[in-house]
Amino acid sequence: MNGAGSIIKTLLDAGVDCCFANPGTSEMHLVEAIDAEERFRAVLCLFEGVCTGAADGYARMNGLPATTLLHLGAGLANGVANLHNARRASSPLINLVGEHGIHHVAYDAPLTSDVEGVAKPMSAWVRTSRTSTALALDTRDALQASLAANPDHMGNVATMVIPVDCAWGEGRAVPGGKIEVQRVGVSKEVVSNIAASFGKKSLMLIDGSAMSEEGVMQAGRIAEKTGCQVMAVTFPARIESGPGLPAIGRLPYFPEQIIELMAGIDHLVLAGARSPVSFFAYQNLPSDMVPDTCKVQVLAEKHLDLVSALTDLADALGAPAQATKLNIQARPELVDGPLNAYTVAKTLGAKIPEMSIITTDSGGGAAAAPILQSCVRHSWLNLTGGSIGGGGPVAVGAAVACPDRPVFALLGDGGAGYTIQYLWTAAREKLNVTTIIYANKVYGILDVEYRRLGINDVGEKAASLFDLSNPTISWVSLAKGYGVPGVEVHTVAELAEALTTAENIEGPFLIEAKLS
Repeated sequence: MNGAGSIIKTLLDAGVDCCFANPGTSEMHLVEAIDAEERFRAVLCLFEGVCTGAADGYARMNGLPATTLLHLGAGLANGVANLHNARRASSPLINLVGEHGIHHVAYDAPLTSDVEGVAKPMSAWVRTSRTSTALALDTRDALQASLAANPDHMGNVATMVIPVDCAWGEGRAVPGGKIEVQRVGVSKEVVSNIAASFGKKSLMLIDGSAMSEEGVMQAGRIAEKTGCQVMAVTFPARIESGPGLPAIGRLPYFPEQIIELMAGIDHLVLAGARSPVSFFAYQNLPSDMVPDTCKVQVLAEKHLDLVSALTDLADALGAPAQATKLNIQARPELVDGPLNAYTVAKTLGAKIPEMSIITTDSGGGAAAAPILQSCVRHSWLNLTGGSIGGGGPVAVGAAVACPDRPVFALLGDGGAGYTIQYLWTAAREKLNVTTIIYANKVYGILDVEYRRLGINDVGEKAASLFDLSNPTISWVSLAKGYGVPGVEVHTVAELAEALTTAENIEGPFLIEAKLS
């Protein structure tokens, strides 16, 4: 067994058996080691940003890390944007990055770079291996780091840099087995102090495992007892939602909306969430969205045992044993008409199957979240770090992790262009991913933000930087080129028919929704 083989064996022993790969010459021994193991699944992606986004989506649904296989510093750099999202999602993920042989680095060959320097801003753990016999131990450490209860700012991305001479050298096995993760609860004193402060003007902001099915149910118990509001953060990594679960709102995006919300709040409880701040800096607006008159208490940080903390708090408050104010299923009736973000959302609510997985990026997809809560049980995977181009790759990873569940990627046409190569992987792997492109031919959020400067007449050059209509992109044609069938729709009736078609075919499908 060489060093590359010891890496794959160590991963398999820990239950990690999936790799999203875009390898190069320095990774050929790892490719050989993957090829030798029937249990290890390798998924080729045409762009490294698809690899990293897919690994993120896989981890959000599976709970275990996937690996990426990337070529040197340049390949890792191509995947950094979606590693940023993965870090903000606290997704366990292991990058396996090839490197020149230790003796070869000094020659400064064309692809030589500071691989660790590229990795560090997005990684909780980085190591460049130095000997072939230590690779298995390094892999075990990477696994531990990816699954550790790390504070929110660190995330759970581990990056292992593997010199090619370590990969081809003699390997050595190490004791394996799954890694157990211990998440600490919170003290009775913390719980009792927070319980004493609750009232109808309290807001509990939740994130992380607090948005699991059990976490949402416990938050519902607290809301019923106290009359407080419960909200998810603006960009949750994953939230379980739908009929039979409590309704959970979402913290607004724009700072004026948050300021208006917080004006009626005198007590803020953070359960896995950070205190709200403005997403960007604006003139004459504060960055901290919490007024000075509001008392802020931290129940538990994101890396702690949030479900038990919420359960303890509900019990301390004397909340009912079970939440009873739950979403009741109400599929909307469809009325034909033109498409916009709202009518697309209603059509999804009427048509998509139970236990769907929804991934979103920039664009109008977010409008579906409140509507779907009363329509269908689903897992919602949001864009977390604001780096667009994540929604499609995350859908690929989610579909690999959960092959029996339908996946819907709701993408703005601006964000879709960043990583549209994910369609090829979805076609090759025959993944049950339906993509809806919200085609309004503009970077919509940029147009909104520009007008927020007080500019009513957008100049020709400024408008050209937001415009996607010169030339207009044919998303159906692009999909066809990647091996994915698709259709262009203009009305609610056409969209409903397209969703039925998508449900009845094997493999991926793309719907280009022309918004009016």
